[in-house]
Amino acid sequence: MIEPVVIAEADPQSSEALDLLRLAAIEARALYPEFHTPSDAWPSNDPTPPRGIYLIARADGIVVVMGAHRPLNAVISEVRRMYVHPNFRRLGVAQAVLAKLESHVLSQGFTHLRLETGNRQVAAMALYERCGYTQIAPFGIYADDPTSVCYEKSLGQH
Repeated sequence: MIEPVVIAEADPQSSEALDLLRLAAIEARALYPEFHTPSDAWPSNDPTPPRGIYLIARADGIVVVMGAHRPLNAVISEVRRMYVHPNFRRLGVAQAVLAKLESHVLSQGFTHLRLETGNRQVAAMALYERCGYTQIAPFGIYADDPTSVCYEKSLGQH
């Protein structure tokens, strides 16, 4: 992992968070062009829900990774908005943010963490599998999306 990296809670509606989200959207549009048009609106972030968290990681003061989780029910939360700036991939920063999310999930009383990624995001799928996530059937809003690949990890109770 690069040093020094600072991971901190952030406002998902801040300009820093939205700038990284826009980079994520540009990449997603390139990976899945058949689902996007040039007139598509840029995505935005909802406020952080109760028991959730939104994290960003900075390296040398630059925001390079984001990740969040939001509750699905009393015991399951969902990883959202995981994205790593292309210049900072394969350095361990995403794994560090994911570990912080898992720690927060446990501190909030959840026992399972789910996530969704796209079937063309091979590096993301490899990361989740390395971190102990198991592929599951698409859930919730992803159930009918043929590009969705979903994972879950049991975090147990501590």
